[in-house]
Amino acid sequence: MDSLTNLATTEGRNPISERLDQLPTLEVLRVMNDEDHRVPNAVASQLPAIAAVVEAAVEGLSAGGRLIYAGAGTSGRLGVLDAVECPPTFSTNPTMVVGLIAGGQQAMFQAVEGAEDDADRGAADMNVLQPGFHDVVVGLAASGQTPWVVGAVRAAKRAGAVTASVCCNRGAAISSEVDLPVEIDAGPEVLTGSTRLKAGTAQKLVLNMISTATMVGLGKTYGNLMVDVSPSNEKLRQRAMSIVMAATGCSRDEAVTALHESDGHAKTAIAMVLLGMTAAQARARLADAGGAVRAAVDENHLHL
Repeated sequence: MDSLTNLATTEGRNPISERLDQLPTLEVLRVMNDEDHRVPNAVASQLPAIAAVVEAAVEGLSAGGRLIYAGAGTSGRLGVLDAVECPPTFSTNPTMVVGLIAGGQQAMFQAVEGAEDDADRGAADMNVLQPGFHDVVVGLAASGQTPWVVGAVRAAKRAGAVTASVCCNRGAAISSEVDLPVEIDAGPEVLTGSTRLKAGTAQKLVLNMISTATMVGLGKTYGNLMVDVSPSNEKLRQRAMSIVMAATGCSRDEAVTALHESDGHAKTAIAMVLLGMTAAQARARLADAGGAVRAAVDENHLHL
């Protein structure tokens, strides 16, 4: 019997790709593509567990807490990627969604050998962030047993934070360490043990869901429009203008004027147009509605 047959899913050998090095290029890609199709269904089976993480994050962030991702290697890089995308997409403070990676910033660009094996280091790195009661800490580990990640979530739990995990093995060690485990089993990798493939894709999909659905819950969208976008470059300024036009049905000139008067803040501009208010009035109305456009304009029975 193959010595890899009974290993955890992320380390197991995939019989479909055993002749990978003998296949023509197109067939290699077909095998990879067929295996990638397994990932969304595996994620779908865990939607209730993912929803629990999102609901905890909405509650925690609404109370001033943070969403903290902690991972090593590919998992850690994916967490950092998701975290750094939040400020430009949702105008969040960079401290609201935080990506922590074993080995520090250097590990984003170059593997830091051995960093993931130190549980005490994981705890120490987490403690630097001083996690607290309103924080939600998500441990990211394809295998579900990475010592640095386990150490990090243990430290967060001791500090009173809500803890969650996203891994790609069933019955993973980290799942018993956290409050809200998510286990995505998409089968063994095409390239044995290369968890940057399906496991990485699965984690990316889950992180997309966690951050996006959390921001929806925090009122940072209106319909499917990212109304809290930070217009920090020309592309995003054009997007903000398109968002105001789509949300209100106003003309391009009206959107440009409203954005100018609201200092480029799409939410304020939308409220100005829909409610016929000045920028100051719209800001006050949004503040009363907790920053949610829907709540600010709903009583007027306005569209979208």
